[in-house]
Amino acid sequence: MDQLVAPWRIEWVERDDDPDGCPFCVLPERSDAREANVVAAADRAFVLLNNYPYNPGHAMVIPRAHTGAFTDLDEATLLEHARLKQRTIEALEAALDPDGLNAGLNLGDGAGGSVDDHLHTHVVPRWTGDTNFMPVCADTKVIVEAVDDTYERLHEAFAEQPDTTVADSGAVRIDL
Repeated sequence: MDQLVAPWRIEWVERDDDPDGCPFCVLPERSDAREANVVAAADRAFVLLNNYPYNPGHAMVIPRAHTGAFTDLDEATLLEHARLKQRTIEALEAALDPDGLNAGLNLGDGAGGSVDDHLHTHVVPRWTGDTNFMPVCADTKVIVEAVDDTYERLHEAFAEQPDTTVADSGAVRIDL
């Protein structure tokens, strides 16, 4: 049996599940953005660090509108979602200096996402060689930085962008 020790994950395992609905609707409403992993927010969308990252810096840009259908988003939400993706890419590049990025949506149950009724765009930093012998030979992905540390670096990069303030919740407020 393969074992990978990750003691920092116990906080996630022992958390109180929020039975009050969709996590992407509940998380941005929490009073402590840091605890919720909400790094930045605008009026119609926000940026959330993924609790199960593919790589350090794996962020999601999420419209506040609860829908799984991309075609349901109104024009203002589409524009803000796109602009927030741009700002997320800029922040990730400034904070983590990746060699590239993967960005995309999982639309519908068959697309493989774990939350299919509230669309979200994944933005995943990539580095040359980040797929190495571990996933190929050992079927194990090593995440080299804790989500908490990545949050701090990305939060700082968002805060340094123009037209931003830090909200009472702690998230960087972006005026798009």
